[in-house]
Amino acid sequence: MTDAPHLLTEVDGPIAIIRINRPKVLNALNLDLMKDLADLMEQYDADDSIVVMLLAGGERAWAAGADIGDMATASAQDMRDRDQFAQWERIKAVRKPIVAAVSGFALGGGCELMMHCDIIVCSDTAKIGQPEINIGVMPGAGGTQRLTRAVGKAIAMDVVLGGRFLSAAEAMQHGLVSRVVPREHWYTEALAVARKLATMPPVALRAAKASVLNAEEDHLSGGLVEERRLFMDLFDTEDQKEGMAAFMEKRRPNFKGC
Repeated sequence: MTDAPHLLTEVDGPIAIIRINRPKVLNALNLDLMKDLADLMEQYDADDSIVVMLLAGGERAWAAGADIGDMATASAQDMRDRDQFAQWERIKAVRKPIVAAVSGFALGGGCELMMHCDIIVCSDTAKIGQPEINIGVMPGAGGTQRLTRAVGKAIAMDVVLGGRFLSAAEAMQHGLVSRVVPREHWYTEALAVARKLATMPPVALRAAKASVLNAEEDHLSGGLVEERRLFMDLFDTEDQKEGMAAFMEKRRPNFKGC
């Protein structure tokens, strides 16, 4: 795949690695970047050789928000016409696990992009927030919804209405991130997580991700029905037969993704 100037990519076996690369503006997310990111993720999602994606920023900033220059003079109709949130919906629809390697600022759209990922490995230097209120607007790519589901109403109101940043420790305490590690390990730990996931059965990974995400959006009884359907469907996969046989035979499984 050809790198966009603001996204760097590499493939490490079954892991697709994407790095946000706009360091001069702290990895601010503009329309072109989001479209290219959605394009890349969809391509990797359709590639049978890829099991997991790793999305990283830089040490100083994961992404410090949307590119305000893209929208400072826009009208409400301009914002409706550009339909920028379509790209976010495309990323939400990615079936394969996405591991986030987060360090530094994860603000506004950066926080929202982080919350679109499935396992979030965070540097202890990270600052996480939704400061849109300070420039006269509010979150628009899921910040009020996903943040509230993760941390609860009280903390979400403090962050969204008051513009307060959460430290990495606070984000971990409130269930917003998966792991917090020292700054020097933020990327290597995320890569280790991605490599661990890459050893898992791919079909089961996609089904499990879908079921967990469904828990955020469905009521319990409906979520349980869908979970059971996905669970039973996996018994028609070769990976299920191989995984259980390997367990019984006390050996490592050889998953093939089918």
